[in-house]
Formats: sequence, structure tokens, C-alpha cells
Amino acid sequence: MADTLSTDVLVIGGGPAATWAAISAVESGARVVLVDKGYCGTSGATAAGGNNLWLIAPGPRREESVRERELAAGRITDSEWMFRVLATSWDRVEQLADWGYPFPVGDDGRPMRSSLQGPEYMRRMRRKAHRSGVRILDHHPALALTADPDGVVNGATGIARQDGGRPWQISAGAVVLASGGTAFLSGTFGTNTNTGDGLLMAAEHHAELSGMEFCTAYALAPEWGTHTKGRMLQWASFYDEHGRRLASRPGLAGRQDAQWELAQGKRVFARLDRAPGHIRQTMRDAQPNYFLPLDKAGIDPFTTAYPIRMVYEGSIRGTGGLRLVGPDCATTVPGLYAAGDAATRELITGALSGGGSRNGSWAIASGTFAGRGAAEFSRGRSAGPAVTLPARPSRTGGPSADEVIRAAQAHVLPPLRSYLKSQDRLRDSAAALETLWRDISEGFAPVSARDAYRPRQAEALVAAARWITASSLARAETRGLHRREDLPAADGAFDHRILVGGLADVWTAPDPVAPRLVSSESAA
Repeated sequence: MADTLSTDVLVIGGGPAATWAAISAVESGARVVLVDKGYCGTSGATAAGGNNLWLIAPGPRREESVRERELAAGRITDSEWMFRVLATSWDRVEQLADWGYPFPVGDDGRPMRSSLQGPEYMRRMRRKAHRSGVRILDHHPALALTADPDGVVNGATGIARQDGGRPWQISAGAVVLASGGTAFLSGTFGTNTNTGDGLLMAAEHHAELSGMEFCTAYALAPEWGTHTKGRMLQWASFYDEHGRRLASRPGLAGRQDAQWELAQGKRVFARLDRAPGHIRQTMRDAQPNYFLPLDKAGIDPFTTAYPIRMVYEGSIRGTGGLRLVGPDCATTVPGLYAAGDAATRELITGALSGGGSRNGSWAIASGTFAGRGAAEFSRGRSAGPAVTLPARPSRTGGPSADEVIRAAQAHVLPPLRSYLKSQDRLRDSAAALETLWRDISEGFAPVSARDAYRPRQAEALVAAARWITASSLARAETRGLHRREDLPAADGAFDHRILVGGLADVWTAPDPVAPRLVSSESAA
């Protein structure tokens, strides 16, 4: 028998967007339950490291930043969203300081609030959510959304892993999906719980997605390791396997030159020999987890070149996710809201993204918008009948979750499938993924009740791979993170966002909502 609960707002996820959504919904007068696949406060990419923020004080510099970004990001952003994110993240970080977050103080005596240390940040966010009255259920992966007969989302079902996989069902006036994006279990920091489950659950209720062709971010890591924090590489020179220096640009742009070489199948080595001697200890102090695995291997990265590899980061540092149709982060499904990596970030990052900055501020602001929007939607709604979609059957002889995951990864993780794309390779992937989707539609190999989430993870990765491939074929140009070898130039005919959706049949379409740009308004 399933455990049953009722609440006003159900938040699915446990990272910064989820906790901000939960806190915001409580502030708006709602009862809130938060369920996390892992342990809220430690699962997710932010808790594994940290990030800087897009944090600009009120004033003319905000418009300058918006203008700079929309040009760099492929002219498919939305200036109104950008200004709202800047304003909300600024205010929320002020509140974070009031809640006791220990921001460091600069030489001028002012607190430096543009960067957050992930473990401490998420520890405090969990504590704030708990003290605000949010009921937190850890190790409770959601498996499916429920809806009323009119198609309004009104809760979710899942399992309690630490109780042997005991099923649960939570009815709610509204649901916030803050379950993260996906890095396809590539091993990049903090993404083991980010397998696109929320995208699949939403698509089963006909949600639309956007920007999936930009889910192609990669990081650089030591060839034998998984450390993917790459800021230290701004001081790197890159070399081929014969010790010859590559013609790479200085600074962070040099990483792209190294990735291009790696994508061609060449070995590349990095050495931090551009770092001035007087800052090298400061670098170690600022990011000790970058240097630790190198030190253990007996490598001084300032004097010795070490081999590097590309690690796929997908939509964690990419941009794609659920399409948003309202300022409150409402999706195209009534009663369903999205925040953080589960939602498209194109509105503020366009065709580019990164490891922090706008992504960190997006988590704060979108979580705030979604929590408030879900609380307002839930007001006065009573728990009605919940319709649950039938689960995939299990079958003896069916593929295992691991087999399906490996098959999906083969069409996403290799750099020549995602970093550099071509029509021929994309069509090959599309055909293989369609065959894989039809195969799993007949069922997976049986699993224990406690592992019931694993086939859903595998199914979500196949669905995400199909959407990424379809969107990449639809954008017949190169723009930002989307690189087509066969079409290396940008095309003004694609100055718009691309929508994608569907499970049995995947479709794409231009977004009917045109980008809103400060530069265009100024020109007019």
C-alpha cells in the first residue's frame, strides 16, 4: 500500500532551484512538500562545488550586461527575463546574507557576494527550507506526475528507496519540477542524480521543450580523473603528444581550442605555465579540489604537462529544458512549473552557457518565480482525482537499464556526436535512438522495488537524446554551443528558439514567441 500525502505545492528536486522554490512557496502561504532522489542539500551539481553568480547592483551596468550578453548569446534571449533575473537574484542574495551565509569580506570591508561555496550554500538552504516548514523527503525519487481528468497536474508518484522501495503518492495543488537537467551519467561532478527524469515526466503530459540543441557543453578533466572545474585552465598552455605547443588563445578561450583538437581524436596536454609565480599559491587556496588529484598523481601542473580529456556536461552547463510560457515559470502543462536546469535557460543565456554566473542566478530567480507561481495556482484548489499514466511493463529478456543507458550514451557523449555535429551523424543517431525507443516501449528487464527508478532514468536519457538530436537537425547552422561541421556559419533565418517535444513521435517547430532584445529596441 502506498504512502499518501496531500499538500499545496509539491517540489521535485533538491538543489538550489528546488530549495528556493520551496521557500518561496511557503513565503506565499502554501504548504510544501519537497521530494529528492538523493539527499536535499548534498545532491546535485552545486553541492559538489559551487559557482559564481550574475550579480549586478541596480544601475546602468545592468543594461550594459544584458546588451553584451544578448549579442554573445546568439540573439535569441529575452531582455525582460534577463532584467527580472538580475533584480530577483540580487534581492535574494541579500536575504541569503540576512540568513547568515558567511560571505567573505574584501579589502574594502564590503562583503563579496558574487560567489557561493556549494556545500555551505546548500547546507544553509536545506536548513532554511526545513525551518520555514517545508516537509523534506530524502531518497524519494519521483517516477511519474499525476493529473486530473482535465489534464491539470496535481501531484506525483514515486518510491521511498530507504524503505525498500515502498511506493508513495502525493497530491498537490501545483507541482514545481526542479529535478535538474542531464549530463547522461558522464561522471562530471555532482550529476549522478541528474538524468532528465523531470523532462520525461513532463513530456508524458505533453510539455514542450526548448533549446535542446544547446545541451552540448563539455568540460576538460585530467585523462584519468573526473574533476571538471576548468577555471584554472585560463592559465594553461596546451600541447600535443610530441610536446609542441598548440596555437591556442590565452585565457578561458584556450579551452575551446583544446576541445577542438580533442574532438578530432588527438591527445592534448595542459600545463598551467601561464600562471605568474606570485598567484600560484592563491590558485591552490581558491580551488584545492582542482589540484588534489594532480598532487596525488605526483604532478606539479605548473611545470608538468598532463593529459586531458573532454567530459560531457549536457544541459547542466548547457541551456535546454522545459519551455516556459509565463513570468511565473509556468510550463505548457497547467499546474506544472519548472525551475533551474529543468527549465530552458535560453531566455537569459541564449545559445551559450557556463559553469556558474547566469546559471547560478537563474537557479535562484527561477526557483523564486516558480515557487510563487505554484503557490498562487494552488490557492483554493482541492485535491481531486489523480490519473496516473501506466508504467512500462517489465519483461523477461528485456534490456537492462544499464544496457539502455550505454546505448543512449553512445549517441551523446562522444565529442563527434555532440561537440561537433553533422547531418549524417545526427541522422544515424536519430535512426538508432528510434529503434532503441521502440525496444524499451515493450519493457525493461525486471528490477527490485527499490531500483524501480533506474529504468525510468534510462528511459529519460533515451527521450532526451532523441530531443537533442531532433533539435540539432532542425537548427541547420552553427550558433553558440551548437556546432555543425557541415554548416559552420550562423544563419539569420534561425534567429529564433526551437521547440521540441513528443515521445512516440518527436516533433520540432520554431518558437512563435520572438526574442526580445535591448539592442533591437534601441535601434527602433
